[in-house]
Amino acid sequence: MANVSLEKVADVLCFAGRQQRFKHYSSVLKCEMHFSLFLPPQAVDKKVPLLVWLSGLTCTDENFVTKAGAQHVAAELGIAMLAPDTSPRGEGVPDDDAYDAGVGAGFYVNATQAPWSRHYHMYDYVVQELPALLGREVTALDLTRSSIMGHSMGGHGALVIGLRNVDRYRSISAFAPICAPSQCPWGEKALAMYLGEDKTQWRDYDASLLLAVAGPTIPIRVDQGLADNFLTSQLMPETLIAAAPEKYPLQVFQHPGYDHSYFFIASFIEAHLRFHAQFLNL
Repeated sequence: MANVSLEKVADVLCFAGRQQRFKHYSSVLKCEMHFSLFLPPQAVDKKVPLLVWLSGLTCTDENFVTKAGAQHVAAELGIAMLAPDTSPRGEGVPDDDAYDAGVGAGFYVNATQAPWSRHYHMYDYVVQELPALLGREVTALDLTRSSIMGHSMGGHGALVIGLRNVDRYRSISAFAPICAPSQCPWGEKALAMYLGEDKTQWRDYDASLLLAVAGPTIPIRVDQGLADNFLTSQLMPETLIAAAPEKYPLQVFQHPGYDHSYFFIASFIEAHLRFHAQFLNL
């Protein structure tokens, strides 16, 4: 690490790599933040590509690294994995009593409405601030080779961020993503709260709307469990499928019996990492 702007708070050996956790002050979110980073064993000798994971509602940076079982495949493939938190946190950060709003529910947007607009800029945090910080301080990362993935709210974030930044990410994947937030209760509540009631301001954060007008293509993989309690009311993968231009490189896999949990993610995380490895030139 180059300087003191990152404080390492955990560092353990995992599949011959290092599972680490850091805290830092975010000038974008105006609070202290944590993130988790897995460095595969290959990072000792050479620069490695980065796969960003965005978690869902109520999660922190630690859920994925402790539940998904991704490190053994990442270690084999030589891929680093970054897991940011899901929202700003701490004293002075606005919150809401509901689980699907406020702390733990940042929705990866840049909020424009008070009181959220001071802190809730998770889009810029993921796309701008964290890569700049890692580029300065983690010399083992090759940030010219980056991809992004996520789950549920984080799947929405991965799709939106990837589609809006095809020059930055080489591939996108998502588990049970919120595909059309402009049309589902979770999304309508969050987007109205963070961005206001003018739905024209929501378009930049709706994956189905973005995909329908996509220019340069980016490979996308989506996995959806068919026993997911949120499938029809909140996730709406059919909207994403219908929006895709003809011959767009979108793959959607539907799995009977699987629900919305990390058991589903753990069952197919290896397939996602191997999907991304194709495009990270491994």
